[in-house]
Amino acid sequence: MFNGAGVAIVTPFNEGKIDFEAFEKLIDFQIENNTQALIVLGTTGEASTQTFEEREKLISTAIERVGGKIPVIVGTGSNSTQVAIENTKQAENLGADGILLVTPYYNKCTQKGLIEHFTTVANVTSLPVILYNVPSRTGVNIAPETVLAMSKVKNVVAVKEASGNISQILEIKRLVPKNFKIYSGNDDQVVPIYACGGHGVISVSSNVIPKEMQHMCQAFMDGNVEEALRIQLLYKKFIDLLFYEVNPIPVKAALNAMGYIKNELRLPLTSMEESNRIKLVDEMKKLSII
Repeated sequence: MFNGAGVAIVTPFNEGKIDFEAFEKLIDFQIENNTQALIVLGTTGEASTQTFEEREKLISTAIERVGGKIPVIVGTGSNSTQVAIENTKQAENLGADGILLVTPYYNKCTQKGLIEHFTTVANVTSLPVILYNVPSRTGVNIAPETVLAMSKVKNVVAVKEASGNISQILEIKRLVPKNFKIYSGNDDQVVPIYACGGHGVISVSSNVIPKEMQHMCQAFMDGNVEEALRIQLLYKKFIDLLFYEVNPIPVKAALNAMGYIKNELRLPLTSMEESNRIKLVDEMKKLSII
C-alpha cells in the first residue's frame, strides 16, 4: 500500500453539491507536498451523506486527477454488508488501488460478526483491504485477535487504528505477520505508533499540513526519532484544535481559512462555533500555516 502519511481528504461542497474544482485543487496540493496516498470517502470525506452516484464521480475524479502518482484508497465500509459490497465493487470497477473498511456502526456486532462481515466484503474484490478501527464513532472495537484472524485473509493487508489504545496496538503488532501494516488513525499518535512498529498515518491534519506530516513520518523511518518527535510536539496543539469539534468540522474551517474551500458541511454536521474557529485560526497563524 504505502508508507508514511496518507491524507483522509475532505469532500468540499458548494451550495449543497460537491465542488469538484476545489476537490481537484486539494488533490494537487497533496501531490505537490509529497503525500503518499489519497484516501477518499472516509470519515473526513463525509461519505455517509453521499449518494452512490456522487461516490462514483468523486472516485473517478480522484483517480483521474492523481494520474497514478500515488495510490487512491476508497472508503467503502457500511453498517450493511451488502452496501459495503456494492461500494467495494464500484471502487474496484472505477480503478481504485485499495479500500478502507470501517467496522459496521450502530449494529454493534460481535467479533464473530466483524470477521464474517470483513471476510465477506474482502472476498468480492482483488483489491488490498485496510480495516478501520474507530470505536469512538462506531461503538465497536476490533480486538487484536480479530485483526489476527483477518490478517489470514489474503488481501487484508493493514489496519487503520484509531482506538487510541497503545496497549492494544502493541498487542496487534505482537500477533500479526511482519508484512501486515498498522497505520495510525490519530494524528497525535503518529510517533508513538511508529514506535510500536507502525507504518504511517491516515491523516486529517495532512489536509492542511501535508508536507509537515510526511516529513515527520520520513524522519522516523530514516531513524531520526528526535526530529519526528519535534514535529509531533510542534503541531500537537493544532492537531488538538482540529478535533475540538467533531471531524471534519474543524479541518474544513482550516481549509476555508487557507482559501481552498467553502466552509460548508452536510447536515447533521454544522460549521465550527466561531469562538472555536478563532482559536484554530490563531494557532494556524502562530505556525505560519496562514
